[in-house]
Amino acid sequence: MQFTTIEENGTKVAVVTGDKKIITDTQSALDLLATVNYETGADRIVINKENIEDTFFVLSTGLAGEILQKFVSYHTKVAIYGDYTKYTSKPLKDFVYESNRGNDVFFVSTKEEAVKKLVNAR
Repeated sequence: MQFTTIEENGTKVAVVTGDKKIITDTQSALDLLATVNYETGADRIVINKENIEDTFFVLSTGLAGEILQKFVSYHTKVAIYGDYTKYTSKPLKDFVYESNRGNDVFFVSTKEEAVKKLVNAR
């Protein structure tokens, strides 16, 4: 797992990259939060959906809710980028839509869009 820090308009965003799953359960998400904060000082994280366990995107598992609640509880905004076209679940599409209307969690197509969302989030 590597971090790149981007700073725009006084806002620090950590872009997380890696070649394997980084978020696999709630504990790994908490570890990521702590590591990013310690190593970069950022409270905004960009991560590729390919670095997140696939069951995260099956809402009935409860994994997405648990993990995203941790991000919100620890005052850390997150943008997850990637191709979501393979998902046909209406609940997931609704979840993505509602998340994107807020200010803490975003699901977008590209890393650049993810950074922009987090830089502009209140």
